[in-house]
Amino acid sequence: MRGILTGVLLSGVAWGQAAGTVKPADATAQTPASQATTTTSAQVTEQPAEPADPHAALIPAGSKIPLLLKQAISTKNAREGDAVYAETAFPFVVNERMLVPAGTYIQGKISHVERAGRVKGRAELLMHFTTMIYPSGYTIMLPGSVENMPGSDNTSVKDKEGTIQQDKTTGKKIEQAAKGGAIGTVAGATAGGLATGALNGARVGAGVGAAAGIAWALLKHGPDVRLDVGTSIEMEIQRAIPVDATRIQMARATR
Repeated sequence: MRGILTGVLLSGVAWGQAAGTVKPADATAQTPASQATTTTSAQVTEQPAEPADPHAALIPAGSKIPLLLKQAISTKNAREGDAVYAETAFPFVVNERMLVPAGTYIQGKISHVERAGRVKGRAELLMHFTTMIYPSGYTIMLPGSVENMPGSDNTSVKDKEGTIQQDKTTGKKIEQAAKGGAIGTVAGATAGGLATGALNGARVGAGVGAAAGIAWALLKHGPDVRLDVGTSIEMEIQRAIPVDATRIQMARATR
C-alpha cells in the first residue's frame, strides 16, 4: 500500500513539472510596441497632401495672345538674330483671372530671313518670341510663335512654325514685264528710226527695246515682307507657362 502511494506522489510531481515547462502558443503574439508601430505607419500614410499654392496660375499651351509690333521689320535689311519688340494689345484672361495685362512687353528674335528671287521665290521671315516682361518688371521666359498676321496686307503664315511669307506676285511680274516691253518697244523704235531714218531701223530698235524692257521687269527682285510699326500679330504659346498671380497683381497695380 505504501508503495502505491509513493508511486502516485512521484507521478503527480512529474506531471506538475512538465506542465510548468509548457509555454503558451501565443507567446510570440503582437506586443504593445509593435501595435504602436503599426498605428504610426497607418497615421503616416493617411496624412493629407499639402494644399496647392493658391497664387499659382498657368497660361495653357496653344493660347492666342494679340500683339502690336513696336518696330518696323523688312526682309530687305533684317538679319537673323535681330531683336523683335512688341506688346500685348488686349488683356489675356483664363477662368476669370487676368494672366497677361494689356501693355505687357514681348521680346523675341528673327530666326530666318529670305528675300524674294528675281524670277521666282517669295520673301520669307521667321521670328520667335522668347520673353514676356510685365509692367512691374516681373519677367518670364516663353516659347511663342506667330499664329496669324491680321494686320499685314499681302502676307500670310505658311506653316506651324510661324513663317511669314509674301503673297504670290506672278501676275504682277507678268504685268510689269508687259509694261516694260511696251515702253521698251516705243523707245527702241524711236531711237532706231532716228538713228537710221528707215523703217527697218525702227523695227530693229523696237525689238531690242522690247527685249530690254521685259528683261528689266523680270530680273527685278520680288516684293519684300514688310511689317510696319503697330502691325497686329497673333502670338501662340507653344507650351504651358506657370506664372505667379501675386506678381501679376503687382503689375496691374503699377499701371
